[in-house]
Amino acid sequence: MSDNSITISDNRNGKTLKLAIQQGTEGPPVVDIRSLYSELGLFTLDPGFKATASCTSNITFIDGEKGILLYRGYPIEQLAAKSTFTETAYLLMKGELPTKQQLNDFNGLINKHTMVHEQLLNFYHGFRRDAHPMAIMVGVVGALSAFYHDSLDINNQQHREISAIRLLAKIPTIAAACYKHSVGQPFIYPDNSLDYSSNLLRMLFGVPSEDYQVDPVVAKALDKILILHADHEQNASTSTVRLAGSTGANPFAAISAGIGALWGPLHGGANEAVLSMLEEIGSVDKVPQFLKRARDPEDSFRLMGFGHRVYRNHDPRATVLRKEAQKVLDAMDKHDDPRFKLAMELERIALEDDYFIKRKLYPNVDFYSGIIESAMGIPTNMFTVMFALARCVGWITQWKEMIVDPDQVIGRPRQLYKGLARREYKPMSKR
Repeated sequence: MSDNSITISDNRNGKTLKLAIQQGTEGPPVVDIRSLYSELGLFTLDPGFKATASCTSNITFIDGEKGILLYRGYPIEQLAAKSTFTETAYLLMKGELPTKQQLNDFNGLINKHTMVHEQLLNFYHGFRRDAHPMAIMVGVVGALSAFYHDSLDINNQQHREISAIRLLAKIPTIAAACYKHSVGQPFIYPDNSLDYSSNLLRMLFGVPSEDYQVDPVVAKALDKILILHADHEQNASTSTVRLAGSTGANPFAAISAGIGALWGPLHGGANEAVLSMLEEIGSVDKVPQFLKRARDPEDSFRLMGFGHRVYRNHDPRATVLRKEAQKVLDAMDKHDDPRFKLAMELERIALEDDYFIKRKLYPNVDFYSGIIESAMGIPTNMFTVMFALARCVGWITQWKEMIVDPDQVIGRPRQLYKGLARREYKPMSKR
């Protein structure tokens, strides 16, 4: 056995196979099992892909044990403190932080594409008023492919670039229109004199009858939320985008598929579930009672916003948002918000409880993002839409990386079949 390979033996027939071990820049090494089936006729079984790398990537790195999240090598805490969302988007898409001129040009390019086709806005009127905004989001983003035939050749680099910019630029306009449709207000067109997050706030909460003044504290907090949610390695929705994209589907269809995957309460809908949990608990004095329920495996109650599939330490994004939450609540004159006080107490008690400490159940990003967005006036049914808006740049970047990967093939997982063995069809008279 060499230092960069392992040898496995098949006890059925005595065959052996040497498998290469690859080491990334960061993280644990991986065993390259691509020859396992062709050489030994074996598949691997890994439900939920807990120990399977589906691709190689240069974009995002997570160390769940240490609570580290890096975009292109930069710690998320530094980007949240010093960067802007569009600068972070440039970093993800291009691989390096921009110069001042590059960022100005990038922002200018985004501004050229913030409008959506007027016929696309008419598409919204086909949805019921009480339609979930995510249902509208899935349909409208997928429908972009019907309006932009000039950029659908995925093998053309220029087409990929303009599709990426269109998605990044139009997703705030699309998201805000989802909200306006649900509340029966007229759509607000983008104002390209504003920055990305300020423009989004204006399209969400502005009305034609009066000027909307953007609160800089709120805009900055929203920008941080977008940065923190921009990418997160090969999660369920990103993997869905890559899987859909591996078929050769156009980028709008692939991103729409990702939005659909994000909609699930175990993924993008978790911050909405946190608020529902806080409302169920009701008051600080009931926290011990509900923590006791959370420890009981026979009780259906779950402590939402704690723990993470990847992190076995503090979610670094939650650490940033915890500090930001109080700023927003003060700016919105909601510093006495009972939900925030309840959340603080829930966090304090849980982090001192042996049950949660042993299981490394620390607050994750969803624990605070819902509280902040609620304070901003964003309704709970829009939380996942805001998540999709932020994650769009990550999906785009992952999709672009996948397209040019020489090892990329159509995604086709296999299975361990445990159904009935082959049997013969019986005519109706003999059943």
